[in-house]
Amino acid sequence: MPDQKPDLGEFYSILKSTSDSFEPSLSFLSRDWENVDEWRNDARKRIGDLLGFHPKDIALNPVIESKSVTHGIVTETISYDLGYCSRTQGFFLYPESRGSKKLPGFLALHDHSGYYYFGKEKLVDTDIRSESLSELKRTHYGGKSWASELAAQGFAVLVIDVSLWGSRKVPIDTMNSDLITLFDGLKEGSEDFIATFNQYWDSTEGQITIATILNSGTCWPAIHLYEDQRSIDYILTRPEVDPERIGCGGLSMGGQRTLFLVGMDYRIKFGLCVGFMSTTREMLRNHIRGHGIGFLVPGLVRLMDLPDVISLHAPSPLMVQYNNHDRIFSLEGQKSADRKIAEIYSRMGSRRNYAGRFYDGRHKFDSEMQQDAFRWIEEQVI
Repeated sequence: MPDQKPDLGEFYSILKSTSDSFEPSLSFLSRDWENVDEWRNDARKRIGDLLGFHPKDIALNPVIESKSVTHGIVTETISYDLGYCSRTQGFFLYPESRGSKKLPGFLALHDHSGYYYFGKEKLVDTDIRSESLSELKRTHYGGKSWASELAAQGFAVLVIDVSLWGSRKVPIDTMNSDLITLFDGLKEGSEDFIATFNQYWDSTEGQITIATILNSGTCWPAIHLYEDQRSIDYILTRPEVDPERIGCGGLSMGGQRTLFLVGMDYRIKFGLCVGFMSTTREMLRNHIRGHGIGFLVPGLVRLMDLPDVISLHAPSPLMVQYNNHDRIFSLEGQKSADRKIAEIYSRMGSRRNYAGRFYDGRHKFDSEMQQDAFRWIEEQVI
């Protein structure tokens, strides 16, 4: 197949030249840093200044709303306050047979996938009967509910909804009525309603959602980071969890959330980033569309690229899983990111703590990738 022409045609050349003219100034590879901790702390502070999302600090006020046991796995539906909009709901899962021992904790971060009606349910076994949800699991996760699978292997797993998904979706009756006439006559919860709901939010994401967020002075990664850090706050309240063995991971937007969470929060001890890693420079030609504005932090590219941000986690354990035929990221962009992360870990004398692995196929976290990831995760908590 011949090379694709740039999405922006001849205009791409000046943007490529602009990108090629600088290196991120806070990259660990930009110079010799005498003190790694000072580098990391300074970078986290400066990125934090860019994020610009600081809701009022309030108590979690956590509640266990229901509890069930299926196939030896306890599943609790929990909720807590974020300080804005509705309380977030989540699932907290752990083996019934744990006894009194502390378990390693894991934050399983759900994807985007243009599917807003459900969030946490994408990763957990539930009694929900939805063909579209089942199809998403087949396409993205090899038909698995991988958070439930990880709990069965001895982990305490937390999965929550981030804003606009699942329990955090915007109630229709609070929206501008001029925008929502397409829901007229549809029954809430029906497959037609779910499809229309997902289509609406996906189609207006750039035009309304992210445009409004950016113009307010913040960005999507900032909101996700805040909400995911509240998840750490919550999981640390649970007596089942060993606070020194907490990890996180997810596919796609879950990988984006992982990227910033492991980079910015010292409480995460190991991270799994799936299907969301590339150098930005390699995305400019053909792969920036759609998701590019979603991970935009204005001003960040001059300080750090995506591999640099996740490398703030170094030398702590990190696995990044790449798909060779991913439509979101070019293979070269993924390989460039892999080389950069590996070099940073090598310079820190901890190359063995980084696992970058490539798989055939498109954007996914299938059974093979899950098995590899679970083996790697278990190695980190032994």
